[in-house]
Amino acid sequence: MASKRDYYEVLGVSKNATTQEIKSAFRKKAKEFHPDLNKDNPDAAEKFKEAQEAYSVLSDESKRKMYDQYGHAGVGAGGAAGSGFGGGYSQGFDAGDFDFGDIFDSIFGNGFGGASGFSNFGSGRSNVNAARRGSDVLMRMDLTFDESINGCEKKFSIEVVEDCDECDGKGGFDAKTCPTCHGTGTVTTQQQTILGSFLSKSTCPTCGGKGKTFKTVCHECNGKGKVKKNKRLTINIPAGINTGDRQRVSGKGSPGTNGGENGDLYIEFVVQQHKYFVRENDDIYLEVPLNIYEAAVGCKKKIPTLYGNVNVNIPAGTDSGDRQRIRGRGVDNKANRHKGDMYLVFKVYVPKRLSRDQKKILEKLGETDLDTSEIDSFNKFVRSND
Repeated sequence: MASKRDYYEVLGVSKNATTQEIKSAFRKKAKEFHPDLNKDNPDAAEKFKEAQEAYSVLSDESKRKMYDQYGHAGVGAGGAAGSGFGGGYSQGFDAGDFDFGDIFDSIFGNGFGGASGFSNFGSGRSNVNAARRGSDVLMRMDLTFDESINGCEKKFSIEVVEDCDECDGKGGFDAKTCPTCHGTGTVTTQQQTILGSFLSKSTCPTCGGKGKTFKTVCHECNGKGKVKKNKRLTINIPAGINTGDRQRVSGKGSPGTNGGENGDLYIEFVVQQHKYFVRENDDIYLEVPLNIYEAAVGCKKKIPTLYGNVNVNIPAGTDSGDRQRIRGRGVDNKANRHKGDMYLVFKVYVPKRLSRDQKKILEKLGETDLDTSEIDSFNKFVRSND
């Protein structure tokens, strides 16, 4: 009698392999050697059985511990593999939570429920009658600039889906087990392919997957158990909201199925631009116009902020593009507990039309000894380029 190969060697994993690595290795071996998929390979059945045996031991913590300590003797002469193949699968194999259907889904697509006798390994698949949470819903809401800065209360209408009051969300009265699917919610059909016989599951056409029918269908919801209602909701929007920010309204999304809870409603905000203020994150920028006199000699100006006017001293010699920061006058963002700053960006305006007296004043100014080093340097560059 040939000696058994080391289980780790059979699956091609190290002795320190994790449970997930062992499961992944067995999945690969199952695809490689399953008899229904490798009918031209005479050794496939034996290799698949060997992989089954190795996985049944190494995937079980207690069996793996015994095997690591005592070898094959620690888990019995036959391991835990069972009695070989019958109808294309090992009838006594203990695969734990391993889902063989996934192997065939990855090869043939998820239209197949199992191969030959693999339908009995489907315990890991989702139950069509299980409660499922509804999907989330996204809607957009416009805010004025002031509403986003200061926060506000907004009322809006939305169409929501809720349990029918008439039938308490059941869909009908005097429920009974569906005679077509016998309460499973699915029907199974057999398909013949070049690789063998496969079972395909689909939603029961009689009960729509519910597993039950009603003697009397609810006329209010037409058997759906859910009705659409137009509701008026109110939300409080915190100060500092910006474009792209979202707020969750619990339970106002798409309805759940089979008693599952509703999804949530997410409101995404779009903030209108302000005529003068420009927001970058939590900072505010404001362009401040200056005439040449104010820029040259400096001045004190009253500046509007998000929270009222403030007086600001503008230094002499201010040029277009110069900035001045006012600390703490940016957005007071309640969501991240941060308050930004405000930046004044100056723009010096040169008059396009001058009166005769204004021209004379500027001419006299030009005759004086002004700090024109940058202008002189530029003129020198022009002369050198002749």
